[in-house]
Amino acid sequence: MRAARFHGRGDIRIDEVPEPEVTPGTVKIEWCGICGTDLHEYQQGPIFCPTPDHPHPLTGECSPVVLGHEFSGAVVELGQDVNDLLVGDRVVVEPRMVCGVCPPCLSGRRNSCHKAATIGLQGGGGGLAEFVVVDRSLVFSIGDLPFETGALVEPLAVAHHAVSQAALKPGQTAAVFGGGPIGLLTVCMLKARGAGKVILVEPSTTRRNLGIQVGADHILDPLSQDVNEHIQSLTAGYGVDIAFECAGLNVTLAGCLAAVRAGGTVVNIAISGHPLSVDMLPVVLKEISIIGTICYADDHQPVIDLLRCGSLSVEPLITKRIDLANLVREGFETLATSTEKHVKILVHP
Repeated sequence: MRAARFHGRGDIRIDEVPEPEVTPGTVKIEWCGICGTDLHEYQQGPIFCPTPDHPHPLTGECSPVVLGHEFSGAVVELGQDVNDLLVGDRVVVEPRMVCGVCPPCLSGRRNSCHKAATIGLQGGGGGLAEFVVVDRSLVFSIGDLPFETGALVEPLAVAHHAVSQAALKPGQTAAVFGGGPIGLLTVCMLKARGAGKVILVEPSTTRRNLGIQVGADHILDPLSQDVNEHIQSLTAGYGVDIAFECAGLNVTLAGCLAAVRAGGTVVNIAISGHPLSVDMLPVVLKEISIIGTICYADDHQPVIDLLRCGSLSVEPLITKRIDLANLVREGFETLATSTEKHVKILVHP
């Protein structure tokens, strides 16, 4: 079968590899999204992809590894012990493999597992291939949802987990700093979960406009507007209840700290490529709670439920569809050079 494999920085190839053998379940891939993590791996890696000198401790695999962790597909084969799915069912996969025995796993925080591995990044196959075999516990039925929508369940689960970590109450105000895919999906999720006023801070005109389409009540351009002045004006001087850092920059983290009210919450979603500096003075003076969030745990099913009942509309964020054969030129290179134009590029294997 065809599979996109990471061989090294700037070296992703469409290889012919053996088709995986069925274990608990095999999923035929329909669409897979290109994640920002995949792009960073292509441009700067290896970051998360294991190297021949350091195989992953959970999967035992090393590069070249199959990429792709935002995928949906149809079941084409089932293991003998799987009796609650049917061949042809539309499904998505939670691509987070964990050890199950470390303290975080045993305490209910498996997303922080000491040995966690992401399918499509650190072994276990991946969505940028024709087939993948995954454990039944990681497979979720999406009913009659389109496969393209299903390919966005994984990044939506990241947003759902972040909003849950923030303990959002209906009607609370929020600011999202950074209008990349996760920032825009966080806007979607905030509105679906009952947030009141949602403010998106993003320099790209295209992404600000997409923010309005997916539910943002106000959009601010940090290059031409005094963001904090506008946020204070929009909240009668109190500040927002929650601010989400989705860009991984010192300036956006500082913006979040300035934007929240006394006793407010800042949620850091972005993974920065370098250490960030935090001015603790506003944290102390306003008694701000800073929360970190990683991936998801028990978030896929709630996301699917929200999609199926029509509470989420994510189609505007799909900006391009390509074939696996054109992954590098029309996928990675396009995202690297046209971030103003594209948000989520989906790949058909």
